Amino acid sequence: MADPIKLDIMSDPICPWCYIGKAQLDRALQDHPDHPFVIEWHPFQLNPDMPRDGMDRRTYLEAKFGGKEGAVKAYAPVAEHARNAGLEINFEAMQRTPNTLDAHRLIHWAGIEQRQTAAVSALFKAYFTEGRDIGEIDVLADIADSIEMDASVVRRLLESDADADDIRARDAHSREMGITSVPTFIIANQHAVPGAQPPGLWAKVIAELTGAA
Repeated sequence: MADPIKLDIMSDPICPWCYIGKAQLDRALQDHPDHPFVIEWHPFQLNPDMPRDGMDRRTYLEAKFGGKEGAVKAYAPVAEHARNAGLEINFEAMQRTPNTLDAHRLIHWAGIEQRQTAAVSALFKAYFTEGRDIGEIDVLADIADSIEMDASVVRRLLESDADADDIRARDAHSREMGITSVPTFIIANQHAVPGAQPPGLWAKVIAELTGAA
């Protein structure tokens, strides 16, 4: 067994490429159960200026990509890569684009309880396949309950400003480091790997790190 190696992942739970990137990493880790990675998820908001209550998703996408045609064109490769990764994205069900600050707070608290990756997975599923608004406290408390966290404690924390400034500061720190898009994977605090990488790339990285190459 190789020595543990930190794999830091900058991600946002409404980022489709983060969803795809996680699925591809998961497949590589499944195929290499002796992998050395210790994973930690870090906050990066795609839309740090998003209104607290989010906004209508169609309005948001058309504004971002310059109209309906631009939005459709931008999302065509997302749909294709998701299919290839064996993922379902229910575009019809996704009505709102949320502010993800509270979702990132949930991921942070889940990390304290060693449930961080479970929280990330549950948030991706809630948003991309169930079309739930992961900016809503009720939804986040329900997700917390589904991964065996205390929903009443999480709800109380979400109704406060607990750790909100910390999340914003960590997000800003990533941008200061030069990270401009997610997912970004940082291996052993040294090597940044941007983008949703195929399982084959992770297999090579694991082989190099474990001396199995």
